[in-house]
Amino acid sequence: MFCALACGLLAQSARRTVCGMLVGARLSQVWSHHRAHRFFSQARWSVEQVSAILARLVVRLLVGAEEAILVAVDDTLFQRCGPKVHAASWFHDGSAKGERKVGYGNNWVIAAIVVRLPFLDRPVALPVGFSLIRKGSDEASRLQAARRLVEALAAALPGRHINVVADSAYAGKALRGLPAEVTWTTRLRSNAALYELAPPRTGRRGRPKTRGAKLPPLASLAAHATFTSTAATRYGHTATVQVAVIRCLWYGVFATQQVQVILVRDKAKTGYDIALVSTDLTATAAQIIERYAARWSIEVAIEDAKQTVGVGQARNRVPRAVERTVPFGLIVGSLAVCWYATAGHHPDDIQAARELAPWYRDKAQPSVLDMIAKLRRVIIAAQFRQTNPFPATPAEINVLRLAWEDAAA
Repeated sequence: MFCALACGLLAQSARRTVCGMLVGARLSQVWSHHRAHRFFSQARWSVEQVSAILARLVVRLLVGAEEAILVAVDDTLFQRCGPKVHAASWFHDGSAKGERKVGYGNNWVIAAIVVRLPFLDRPVALPVGFSLIRKGSDEASRLQAARRLVEALAAALPGRHINVVADSAYAGKALRGLPAEVTWTTRLRSNAALYELAPPRTGRRGRPKTRGAKLPPLASLAAHATFTSTAATRYGHTATVQVAVIRCLWYGVFATQQVQVILVRDKAKTGYDIALVSTDLTATAAQIIERYAARWSIEVAIEDAKQTVGVGQARNRVPRAVERTVPFGLIVGSLAVCWYATAGHHPDDIQAARELAPWYRDKAQPSVLDMIAKLRRVIIAAQFRQTNPFPATPAEINVLRLAWEDAAA
């Protein structure tokens, strides 16, 4: 059932509802639609277990054995309507129109593994962890949900070093006591209270000091800091920026754990443009800057999931179905990118796209839409080539991935 609905989701070009997945899999005349709905609302399978398997698959296929794993964390709103939708409420929605950036629906915290593909000059985020926010419960905090997802990834990938990057909303006391193999990088708030490192013990009786003197505000620190030039690659471009590094304590968030603050001066001649903070004391300033810039890939991944894969179009209402349908769509989208990166990519894909749409003269790299479209052609070709209506198996997909080229020839 999982494979059938996954193929149906990818093959469907119209609405990706549960019934739409069934139609895309060409099983609407064979299976009752109740069977598809029961897969999400009653079947015995775990999103957490599937997420752990997906994370191990992504790391095995697309991340080097000795490389640290970069994980981007963010949240997004999948809009819904109706009072009976499980966990639906009013949340902040940065994509909402107008001055009031709020929307009604289900809010999800997503953890994605950021990978580099040889045929792209930009990082790609593959969602592998998902947590539904429920207001009025123990699962209402996005920060705590993000920590749970990261700890689950660390448990699924033992022995691997994990570097987490998130925006300024993901900083708080919930980050204290992270596992030793996990580092956290985020944007530093302008009003953050920083302290000098704790002084050495004096040998006197009493509790030793856990922090030093309070540091001045960031603006004052930047005015007196020594900036040096360093080259950093961000968003496909390498540029020289001015940076200042400060070792200190962000006591309100990480308590006594030492952090390094990176003040970046890019366009401004005085002060700073952005301040970053990281618990990774071994990384250079350029690495921290590039790591934070790679965070944008999860924003792109969320947009692709909504606009290209069709995640969030299912109209489930009951708890289990709501908790499973969005992760299912995000998992399928990550699997599609893995397939393209390992078996589907061909150097002539861009030339074929230019021949179909010659007005895109500057297109030099495949998009997620191109990856999904190619896999959709392979699935549909496999469905129509066999006598039974069941979806293609993984072996058949690999064998027939060039079927659309055969038809064009």
